[in-house]
Amino acid sequence: MSLTIRKIVVLGLTGMIFLMANILVVANWLSEKGVADKASWLREEFLTGTAIAVVLVLLILLVNPKSTTGKAVGFIRRCPVCDHRLLGKGSYCSECGSKV
Repeated sequence: MSLTIRKIVVLGLTGMIFLMANILVVANWLSEKGVADKASWLREEFLTGTAIAVVLVLLILLVNPKSTTGKAVGFIRRCPVCDHRLLGKGSYCSECGSKV
């Protein structure tokens, strides 16, 4: 984990703790600005049961096109040219000789 990521994590945690400590102030401010009323209107108008079901089904069906069972294992890959199974971290395919 690099120093930049650590700094971001610390700043994020500090911000979340600050918001949690002042949750009533933030809630009152959002209520004054009318955010709760707008969110309620959006939920009633646009977030029907059908829309939620469609979004959930699309999220379930969404898969990474590059994911394969070989990548799940971590050391088995496939050659992009001949689709031969490659074991280990070799740079060339043993079947067709192309660079991987």
